[in-house]
Amino acid sequence: MRAPLVCTVLLCLWVANVTLGQAQTNLPRLSSDLAKKFTTKDTLFKEPYVDVDEWRDKPVRHRYVHGGFRNINARFSFYFPPKEQYQGRFFQYITPFPDNETLSQGASGEEDKIGFAVTHGSYFIETNGGGRVDFARPESKDPTIGAYRVNAAAAEFSRIVALQIYAGKRPYGYAFGGSGGAYRTVGSIENTEGVWDGVVPYVLGSPMAIPNVFTVRMHAMRVLKDKFPQIIDALEPGGSGDMYAGLNAEEKEALQEVTRMGFPPKAWFGYKNMGIHGFLVLYQGVVRADQKYFTEDFWKVPGYLGANPPASLLKARIQQPNKIKAGISIDEAVNLGLTKPMSPTERGTADAAWKAMGGVEGGMPVAFQLTDMLPDRGTANTDFLGGDLIIKSGAAAGKTLQITKIAGNNVVLGPVDPTVLALVKPGDDVQVDNSNFLAVQTYHRHQIPGKEYYVYDQFRDSTGKPIYPQRPMLLGPLFTRGAAGVLPTGKFKGKMILLESLWDREAFAWQADWYRSKVKENLGERINDNFRLWYTDHALHGDVSIEDDPTRTVSYLGVLQQALLDLSAWVEKGIAPAATTSYKIVDGQVIVPQAADERNGIQPVVTVKANGGKRADVNVGQSVTFTAEVEVPKNRGKVVATAWNFEGLPEDIGKLSGWNFENSTVYPVAGTFTPTDKTGSRVTLKTTYTFSKPGTYFPTLRVAAQRQGNTKTPYTRIQNLDRVRVVVK
Repeated sequence: MRAPLVCTVLLCLWVANVTLGQAQTNLPRLSSDLAKKFTTKDTLFKEPYVDVDEWRDKPVRHRYVHGGFRNINARFSFYFPPKEQYQGRFFQYITPFPDNETLSQGASGEEDKIGFAVTHGSYFIETNGGGRVDFARPESKDPTIGAYRVNAAAAEFSRIVALQIYAGKRPYGYAFGGSGGAYRTVGSIENTEGVWDGVVPYVLGSPMAIPNVFTVRMHAMRVLKDKFPQIIDALEPGGSGDMYAGLNAEEKEALQEVTRMGFPPKAWFGYKNMGIHGFLVLYQGVVRADQKYFTEDFWKVPGYLGANPPASLLKARIQQPNKIKAGISIDEAVNLGLTKPMSPTERGTADAAWKAMGGVEGGMPVAFQLTDMLPDRGTANTDFLGGDLIIKSGAAAGKTLQITKIAGNNVVLGPVDPTVLALVKPGDDVQVDNSNFLAVQTYHRHQIPGKEYYVYDQFRDSTGKPIYPQRPMLLGPLFTRGAAGVLPTGKFKGKMILLESLWDREAFAWQADWYRSKVKENLGERINDNFRLWYTDHALHGDVSIEDDPTRTVSYLGVLQQALLDLSAWVEKGIAPAATTSYKIVDGQVIVPQAADERNGIQPVVTVKANGGKRADVNVGQSVTFTAEVEVPKNRGKVVATAWNFEGLPEDIGKLSGWNFENSTVYPVAGTFTPTDKTGSRVTLKTTYTFSKPGTYFPTLRVAAQRQGNTKTPYTRIQNLDRVRVVVK
C-alpha cells in the first residue's frame, strides 16, 4: 500500500529559541497563514519543528536548518545555498542505516556531499531515519519508519522551508543512497508518490543478498586462505588466466561456487583486509532466526557440510574452555593492535556504515584477556573469521558474546548486548567456540530462491530440484524488509539511474540486472523512458581507500555525482542520459564490452601496453615503452587528467598523502596525453620508464574525464585505470 506523505506543520512549532547566526537577524520565519494549508495522513509526522537556523561558511556558504518531528525520534538537516545560486531542486542522501542527520558534515573534496549539492544549485537533505536500530533484530521496530517515512516527511517539509526562503515553484527532489541506503532509496520511490522526482541508488543488492553474499565469500576465504596469492597472480595482466591451476578438488569447488554466485574474481586482491564486512552485524540475527540449523542440523544431518566434514573444516573448528582474566578497553585494544578506532566519517559511507551498528557502551570492554593461549590462526584474517564466547559460569552463565578476532590469549568482541557484557567478570568460565560461525559459511546452499535468481542454479540438479536440504524459510527477504520496509518490485513513478560496481564484493554486480528485470516487467518497452543502469569498472562496494589499493581500484563518486546531475536534467529538461551499460552475464559474472562506445554509460575506458603487450620482460636498466589509449563514451566528456604509478605502493602505506592527480604519492608521475579527436574524448599517451631493481611490477595508468572538461572541480571526475606487468631481471 502506498503511503502519501504530504507533510504538514503548525508553525507554532517553529520554536522560539531558534538559533540565529550573527548575520541572521533578518531571516524570514514561516507565517501562520501558510501553516494552515498543510495536511497529512501520516500522523507520525504532523508536528515538525526547527531548532537551528543559521548561516554557515563551511564547507561552502549555506543556510543551515536543523529540526525534527515531535513525538518521534526523527531529525533532519537542511543545507540551503544562497538565493542567487539556487536552481530549484534538492539532493537527499539516504544513509546505509538509520543513524544521524549530520553524518555528511566534515567531509572534503570529492567526498563532500554538502559542497557538491550547494555548488550545483541544490539544497541538501539528510535525516537520522528515525534513529539507529539493531539490524540483528529487524523485527524490533516498524521498518517503514527508517526505510522511507522519515526521509519522505523531511523531504516534503523541506519544500515548505524552501518556498519560504526562495519563493517560486515546487522544488524538484532527488534521493540517492548506497548499499543499505540503496535498498532504502529504491523502497522510498516505490512506496511514495510525489515526494521524489527521481533517485540514484548505488551498489544495490537483491532480496537474497543477505546473508548469502557474505556466507559464500567466507566459505571461500576459509578454504582458499593459502591459495589467494596464486589466484590473484593468474588474473593479473600477463598472468596465466587460469585461476584454478594448482587447486585441489575442495579448493576448486569453493572458488567455482563463489564465482558463480557473483563474487568478482579480480577483487580477491583485497583478501587480507576485506574481513567479513557487514556480516558482523548480521550473524546474531541469522542464528536467532534459524537456531535449529546450528544446534541440530548442520553438524548431524546428512546433506549439510558438517555432518560429513572435510579435514579443513575440522581443522578450523575451535571449542576451547578458558577463563576471563581481565577486560580490555578500547584504548588498550587499539594500543595492542587488536582493533582500530573508527573514523566519524565512516558512519555515513556505503562501505563502512555497518561498523557503527551494535558495539558496546562507552567504558565497557571491547575485548577480553583470557587465562590460556588460543590457537594460532596467523595474520591473514581468513581462518578465524568469527565465533562466540560462551559464558559458562557467573552472573552471565548461559549467555553468549560474539567475538571477531583471537590473538594470543585475547578475544575481540563484536556487537554485543551491553546488559550481558556488564555481567561478565574476571574468573568467569567461558568457552571460545566458532562452531556456529563455521556452520553459517555454507548457509546459502540451503536458501534456494526462485528461478529469477539464476546464480542459484548451481545448487539445483538436472530436474531443477535443490541438491541440498532446504531451510523452512528464506532469510534474505526478512533482512531486506528490515532495510527497505518492503521488498523491491520495480514499480515506481519518476526516473531512476541505478549504479553498480563491477568489482563489488558485497553487492555482486548481477543483482542490478535482477532489479532491472523487475523494472522491465513493470515498464516493458517504456523502460528507457524512466530507467538506466550504469556499471562502473574497477570500483568496489565503497569508495576507494588505501587498504583497497588505489593502483587497482577507482572511486565511483564522480559517476554518482554526474548521475545526479544527469537525472535532474532528465526530469527538468527532458535531456536523456547515457544509455544503459551494455553487458551480458556468464556464470554469475557481468561482462562488458571493451570499447567505450559499445559499453555505453559514462565511464572512460583505458588500455595500457608495455612494449606493445600486457607483459614485458626486461633487464635492470633497460627502458620500457608504455603506450595507452583512453576513450570516453561519445558526448560524455573530456579527458582532464592522467597519472602513472610505475613501481607500486610504498611499503609504508600508512603515510600516503592520498591519490589525487596532483602531487600524489600514489600516482607520482603526471601523464602527458595527446587528443586524437576534436572533442577531447579520445587521447593517447606514450612514455618510457627504467626500473633500477629486479622484481615484478604492475605499472598503472589512472585517468579522469569530466563532462565539461573542467580540470579544477573536485566533483564529477569519472575515473578508470588499466595495468600491465613488467618483469625486471
